[in-house]
Amino acid sequence: MAGETVITVVGNLTADPELRYTQNGLPVANFTIASTPRTFDRQANEWKDGDALFLRASVWREFAEHVAGSLTKGMRVIATGRLRQRSYQDKEGATRTSIELEVDEVGPSLRYATAQVTRAARSDAGAGGGNFQGGGGGSRPQQASNEPWSTPGSSGSSSADAWSTPGSFGDDTPF
Repeated sequence: MAGETVITVVGNLTADPELRYTQNGLPVANFTIASTPRTFDRQANEWKDGDALFLRASVWREFAEHVAGSLTKGMRVIATGRLRQRSYQDKEGATRTSIELEVDEVGPSLRYATAQVTRAARSDAGAGGGNFQGGGGGSRPQQASNEPWSTPGSSGSSSADAWSTPGSFGDDTPF
């Protein structure tokens, strides 16, 4: 959307994502990303840590369940989303302001680790009532074309599912 502040943060989770449910049964996962800049001090010939940024983040619906089931404390992650500012009153009645990240996409960083991706099972619940297909940290609307993420036989598509049969596309990546 126009006018929103979109950022990407790379850092480590300070704790396991906390999965909760609203009164309406909507899942939400909250977590904190610690991002610490490192610079090389040539005089001391060593790496030095800068001041850490601790950024609270949240994800909703099926995405929240994927995050809570996949990410754990200490993991290095890459998250992109929109900054949100909110004000609240603390116990003493003073007005406080916090800035949080409403996450659009998040995943493990593969700089110092490897990951095995498993496609999430299809779910129509919690995706706003539309015909959505879960997977890879978010929901993607069904397309009425031969795109590789559409389900075989759905929307008139007869293409094979790129995720269900590894190697079936040879060197021609369907993306």
